[in-house]
Amino acid sequence: MNCSLSSGFDNPDKALESLAARLRPVEIQRGQKPLVGRVLAEAVIADRDSPAADVSAMDGYAISMKDLDRSDAISISGESVPGAPPPEKQTGSVVRIFTGAIVPTGCDAVVKREDTEEAGDAVRLLATAQSIEHGMHIRRAGENAAAGSQVLSPGRPVTAAVRATMANFGCQEARLFAPVRVTVVTTGNEVGDFLQTAPKPWQLRNSNQASVAALLESNPWIQVAHLDHCLDDRDSLTELLGERLTESDAILLTGGVSMGNYDYVPDVIREIGGEIVFHGIPIRPGKPILGAANADGKLMMGLPGNPVSATVGCKRMAIPLLAKMGGLDPWMPIRPGVRLRNPDNKQIPLHWMRLVQLVEHGVAELVDSLGSGDLVSLGRSSGFIELPPGASGEGPWPYVAWA
Repeated sequence: MNCSLSSGFDNPDKALESLAARLRPVEIQRGQKPLVGRVLAEAVIADRDSPAADVSAMDGYAISMKDLDRSDAISISGESVPGAPPPEKQTGSVVRIFTGAIVPTGCDAVVKREDTEEAGDAVRLLATAQSIEHGMHIRRAGENAAAGSQVLSPGRPVTAAVRATMANFGCQEARLFAPVRVTVVTTGNEVGDFLQTAPKPWQLRNSNQASVAALLESNPWIQVAHLDHCLDDRDSLTELLGERLTESDAILLTGGVSMGNYDYVPDVIREIGGEIVFHGIPIRPGKPILGAANADGKLMMGLPGNPVSATVGCKRMAIPLLAKMGGLDPWMPIRPGVRLRNPDNKQIPLHWMRLVQLVEHGVAELVDSLGSGDLVSLGRSSGFIELPPGASGEGPWPYVAWA
C-alpha cells in the first residue's frame, strides 16, 4: 500500500487550484425552477434602459433652469406621478412631481418640496432652492444599465437580490448549471447508525455522515445523490465507489485515508481510475486529506475519519472544489477577517484551522478543544479561523463560518 503523505503543496489553496484544474463543470440546464440558490450559466442582459426614462429622485417640482431665479409665485401646470405618462410642461411653469415619476420634457432639474413655499396652484422658490444645478435630483435614463448591456454575469448564485434584478429585466428563466451530484461514503467497522440502541464503548455513531451531508445540503446548487457507509473491506469499497462514480459528479469519503492497515481509500481510488493530486497537505486538522480526479473530471476526495477533521476538511477543501464544478465564479470563497478576543501564543508549523465562536461583528473567541475527535467543541463553534504556519496572536485571521 502506497500511503505517502507528502504532496509537494505548501498551502491548501495551491492544492485546491491544482485539483480544480482537472475537474469538469457540470452540464447546463434550461428553464429550471426554482431559480433561487442555483447558479447562472449565462449572462442576464438588460432588455431596456434602467431607468427606462429620466425620473425624479425626490418629491418636489420639475423646473427649467431659466425659471430658477424667479422670486414671484410660479404656476403649477400639471402633476407627474409614478405609473403614468408625464404631463406637458407649460412655458414659465413648474410640474409637481413625485419620486419615481417621469420628468417632463423641458425640465432641467427637480427642486425638493421642502425648498418651496406652496400656495394652491402656484409655488414660490425659497432661497435654499438657488443651489440647484442642472440635472439635480434626476435619475437619467439608462444610468443603472443601458439596454443590451450585461447586468448579471454567469457564475452568480441566484439570491433574492439577483432574482430582483432578473425580474426587473423580464428574465423569468435562465440557463443554469445543474446541481452537483455528490455521494458521501463514510467508512469504518466501528461506525454505525445506532438509532434504536446505544452503541458499545468501541462503537461510534455516524456523526461524519451527518456533518458532511449538512454542509452539502446547505448549498442548493449541490444535490446529495447518495449517503453510504462501507465497512473496512477493500473489495466492498471498490465495488461501491465504482458504482457510485457512474451516478455522481463527486464522491466524498471519510476515513481510510491515513497509513493504517485498513486504510484502503488511496489504493481503491487509483484502482477505479482516480489520479491523486495531493495526499497530505500541511494543515491541522486533516493533514491526511486526499484529493483526486478521474479522466472524466469527476472529483474524489478522502477526508480523515476524525469528526473535526472531516467537518473542517469538507468546508475548507471539498466545498470550494464542488463550487468550481458547479460553475460558481469566483469558486474560491472570500473569507472575512476576525480578531480574537482571547488569543494565545500557541504556534505550529502548519496551516492551523482553529475552532472559534463569533461573539460580535469581526470578533471571535477560541473554543477550547481536546483534539480532532472532540465533537463537543465542534458543536460549540460557529466556524474556524485559519492561521498560517508559525502564526499566533489576535489577528485578524481569515474566518470560515459553518453557515
